[in-house]
Amino acid sequence: MKKILAILSLVIVAGCSNAQSPKAAPAKTSIANKPIAPYHILTADSVWATPADLKKDHPVMIIYFSPDCSHCQRMMYELKPKMATFKNMEVIMVTWSANYDLRAIREFRRDYDLAKYHNFVIGTEGYTRLVQQYYNVMTTPFIAIYDKHHKMVKSFDKPTPADTIVAAVKKV
Repeated sequence: MKKILAILSLVIVAGCSNAQSPKAAPAKTSIANKPIAPYHILTADSVWATPADLKKDHPVMIIYFSPDCSHCQRMMYELKPKMATFKNMEVIMVTWSANYDLRAIREFRRDYDLAKYHNFVIGTEGYTRLVQQYYNVMTTPFIAIYDKHHKMVKSFDKPTPADTIVAAVKKV
């Protein structure tokens, strides 16, 4: 019986110590030339959207955000007066939520008056986090900018000033 307890204790100690050790950060792969994430999001209008819905020959900007993220809110506040810059671009804003809950993204869309911009699509990927994993998103907002051939030209993996985002979009 003592041997069983000793073995069981070793297993528990090994498991606990393994759970506490910091994991190595995943190797950051280059996202240059990475195609648009194969997203499948439920939009604020309760419609499913995928990359197949994107217009051909239009640049695309993917924004991975969180409605309650202060950096994301500040970004939208700063971008609001510059919305004309994005008129010829498809902007896909993706977040995650429990059970595809749309309340937070509907409030975000309302707060920033995004419903009047038909090129802005806001949706949730639920708990799949496919887009988050695809781009290896560590902080929000994450932004990926694609040219009209849907080739990635620039990405921002941390909060970025609105003027920097606008300058990158103007080069597309």
